[in-house]
Formats: sequence, structure tokens, C-alpha cells
Amino acid sequence: MAHPFRRSANTMLAVQAVIEILIDSQEGLVTVGERLRDPNLKRYFFAESVRRAEFIGELEALARDKGLPAIPESGSAVAKVHRTWARIKSAFAAGDHPLLVTAEHGERAIARVYDKIVKAHLQISARRLLALQSKHIHNVHRYVKIARDRANAERRRARPVVHAGDAAAD
Repeated sequence: MAHPFRRSANTMLAVQAVIEILIDSQEGLVTVGERLRDPNLKRYFFAESVRRAEFIGELEALARDKGLPAIPESGSAVAKVHRTWARIKSAFAAGDHPLLVTAEHGERAIARVYDKIVKAHLQISARRLLALQSKHIHNVHRYVKIARDRANAERRRARPVVHAGDAAAD
């Protein structure tokens, strides 16, 4: 069993790491949401961005309740590059599929962070909160994967099929 002070330190580090990736994902959801063409997906991404802000608030409240020091809010440089890549892709790509591919990568990354952190030696209240958030994050990841696959299928149906024999006939 971990020493109580060690568990408190682990909790602080875990909460800080999750807040950082939540900031990244919140901004990423907005970035992709702004560029999506499908209005339902657009609404979903914006709603999820708001939910991530709520998650941040929940974790900050937990940290205050546990007497943990204030956690600076900033995203990572890697995520900023990821969002820039999403903007570039959307400028040159047709349809929602490339954006959903980018979003799925981001959602997979945050799900992996939650998986690791939920297994760490944390204070019970932090573990419970993070487990609830993790469940939601995994559901969003599944939804984005389904949307990505659907957009890919639609993209393939919309693409004209050219047969080798057709080109020779011209």
C-alpha cells in the first residue's frame, strides 16, 4: 500500500496531467468542430468541448478540496502542433473524414492517458472521479471512430470509379 503522502503526490501529478490533456482535447474539439461540415457532428464536437471544460472544473474542485496546490492550466506543445495539422488538413481536404481521422487520434490519446492514470495509486475520491470521466472519454472515442468510418464510407461512395477498360475506350 502506498504511503498517504505518496498517494497525495501521485494524485496531484495525475490531476495535473489530466487537466493538461483535457485542455488540449477541449481546444482540439473546437478546432475540428469549427471545420466540420456535418451540422450534427459540429454540435456534438462543441458540446464535447463544453463537457471537457466541466471535467477540468471537477478536477480543479477536487484538487482544492484535497488541499492540493493550484494547477496551472496550459496545454501541451504537441497538441498545438496536432491542432495546427487539423487546420491545414481542413483547408485542403474535401469532406469531414480527414478531420475525423485527426479527432480520432486525439480521442485515442486522451483515452490512453485516462487508462494509465486510473490504474495509478491515487486517493479514492480522485480515482472515482477519473474513472467516471474515463468512461465518458471512451464513449466519445467510440463515437468519433464510428463517425470517421461512416464519413470514409460516404467518401468512397461519392468517388467515381474508373475502370481500366473505360480509360482505353476514350
